[in-house]
Amino acid sequence: MNIKITGTGSYIPKSIEKNEDFHQHIFLNSDGSSIDYPSEVIVEKFKAITGIVERRYVDDQLVASDIGFLAAQKAIDDANANPEEIDYIICSHNFGDVKANTIQSDILPCLASRIKHRLRIKNPKCVAYDILFGCPGWVEGVIQAKAFIKAGMAKRCLVIGAETLSRVVDKHDRDSMIYSDGAGASIVEISDDDSGILAHESASFTYDEAYYLFFGNSNNKDLCPDTRYIKMHGRKIYEFALTNVAQAMKDCLDKSGVDISEVKKVLIHQANEKMDEAIIKRFYRLFKAQAPEDIMPMSIHKLGNSSVATVPTLFDLIRNNQLDKHQINKGDIIIFASVGAGMHLNAIVYRY
Repeated sequence: MNIKITGTGSYIPKSIEKNEDFHQHIFLNSDGSSIDYPSEVIVEKFKAITGIVERRYVDDQLVASDIGFLAAQKAIDDANANPEEIDYIICSHNFGDVKANTIQSDILPCLASRIKHRLRIKNPKCVAYDILFGCPGWVEGVIQAKAFIKAGMAKRCLVIGAETLSRVVDKHDRDSMIYSDGAGASIVEISDDDSGILAHESASFTYDEAYYLFFGNSNNKDLCPDTRYIKMHGRKIYEFALTNVAQAMKDCLDKSGVDISEVKKVLIHQANEKMDEAIIKRFYRLFKAQAPEDIMPMSIHKLGNSSVATVPTLFDLIRNNQLDKHQINKGDIIIFASVGAGMHLNAIVYRY
């Protein structure tokens, strides 16, 4: 039994936040002290490390479930699927629906239920639920969909990743410039050819690594101490990802029986350009090989890090010939890989 992605869709917000827009921000150290150099220098150093030039933010009237619905509708249409024949809707996110200019997350009802409601699906046997798995949420959702289908519990699943990180960032933290908003979705179902998921790998590192990403106070100590924002230990995440994501990708490829020379694209979570490049180099080094120049498509330069949405959005852009110099052809071997809060990571080897 082969299980494949038959349709994709994404929602990329129209509002562009450029690096220059951060020149007026007052960035502070985590202890609240001033940084010795001006914001313009901070922004330039940020660009050199992450590769991010601009990112997208949703309009004020939209929340994560709204853009998740819009991406889901596109995926359903792309797959020419009957919504009433979807068995599971799996929505990955991390912060629920956060309305503009508020600080409270809303996950009641769950986002998957809200999206099913918006899709006007009547079938009660279409089960809708959310997963909280950090940035690897969409990839993990695809892995869960595969498990449901392989177990005979489903024939077709809708997997969504939606996030509005712009609503939970601390504007006094340099790391706030990384994050963005977006949504991606896919239809996963039984394949009648040899394409689809060949192998997967998942892991949760929690013994020492659980709080590398966390909710914490603003760097501006004059702000409300009860308000929390997304925070991270960037150096620890970099070192963790470099070793463990590369190894997970190798383990997954070994399971698939596919040779490294057959891999055409690696669609990795868009977190940090330098980190992703280092992971790819490490991955190929494990096979005593050199990474091809065009192996890793990147969207982070223009779209930033939209967490669970980065991988499905990247896949959708390539499938629709909207990413310069990158395309996927029938039979190509692709690797999906992601890492994020938890610390969770995963990978999928996929024949297109």
